[in-house]
Amino acid sequence: MAMCEYAWTSFNDNAKWIEIAPQGTAGKVRFHPTQKPVKLYAWVLNNYAKPGFKILDTHLGSGSIAIACHDMGYDLTGYEIDKDYYNAAVKRLENHQKQDQMVFT
Repeated sequence: MAMCEYAWTSFNDNAKWIEIAPQGTAGKVRFHPTQKPVKLYAWVLNNYAKPGFKILDTHLGSGSIAIACHDMGYDLTGYEIDKDYYNAAVKRLENHQKQDQMVFT
């Protein structure tokens, strides 16, 4: 696996490097071979998306972007061709959203 991925954009800016473990943190179970950390997507949204943007992800994969969008208040439309990955990503997002519902008094 490579240390990073480079994607083409129309932004007139140079590439950025951020220090995040390539496949998330040690000890966390992955179900997708190229699963990205939620922190990576949070960084991308923080630096390139603006409030009110609608986010489109045509390769949802593990759903890390779905968690970042949920946490940051972005509306996401995500597509995934693999049914098993899609179902696992939905379950991962639902489990994450349940954490928001815990109330301690």
